[in-house]
Amino acid sequence: MSRTRQPLILHVPHSSREIPREYRNRYLIGPDELEGEMDRLVDFDTEKLFRPAAGEDVQLVFPWSRLFMDVERFEKDADEPMAERGMGVLYSRTIDGRLLRPEFSPEEREELLDAWYRPWHRRLEETAGDFLERYGAALIIDCHSFPDVPLACDMDQLARRPDICLGTDDFHTPEVLLDFARGFFEDAGFGVMVNRPYAGTMVPLSRYGKDARVSSLMVEVNRRLYGKGGGTAGKREAKIYGVLEGFLREAGEILHRAAG
Repeated sequence: MSRTRQPLILHVPHSSREIPREYRNRYLIGPDELEGEMDRLVDFDTEKLFRPAAGEDVQLVFPWSRLFMDVERFEKDADEPMAERGMGVLYSRTIDGRLLRPEFSPEEREELLDAWYRPWHRRLEETAGDFLERYGAALIIDCHSFPDVPLACDMDQLARRPDICLGTDDFHTPEVLLDFARGFFEDAGFGVMVNRPYAGTMVPLSRYGKDARVSSLMVEVNRRLYGKGGGTAGKREAKIYGVLEGFLREAGEILHRAAG
């Protein structure tokens, strides 16, 4: 039987609240404050929002909180814009700029990157490579959520935030995929913005800007659409779950047809 759909790699980097026990004593804020930072920064339940839509899809969920290590930041602070706010790959500042934990020594930093950051990126690279071998293409959906009110650390302080933010890359986001995604969510009744309030999407570095067979699109869901708050929370949550399920199923079909 011939394929009718491009399988997806679902990259879920920010859903965990877990911090390795041996590193919890590094934090200079109390447990309640740390949980408060988690509440505002963690993309809660994105591993449930973005479930595989077919058996060939692969979901990659980073097991540790971004307050321990943010695998979506560039490894070198010199390359990472958020590093100047103390939020590079290893956060040293809270959302409002207070000291979160002391800077790691160069030796400690290398040890941490070797233990978690680099293996994670190798896993993404290997998964993309496997997809290229098996299917001739790799489609990454970078899965996130975001708060309805801008955080103090956010570079984009857009007050009226959309329901859905789509992040793109000029080389790795096909126009047909972006047009489909924008139309799909708008047809479902959601407000959509592209690269606002967050921009870009995850691409394995070895393929970045080189291999057009690797496609990527970031999908960010406004947290007002699901979870806590309001008497209609249950209906909102059911709707966004259903819409995302349909989007993930059809996105692979759209890209497969475009490639064929």
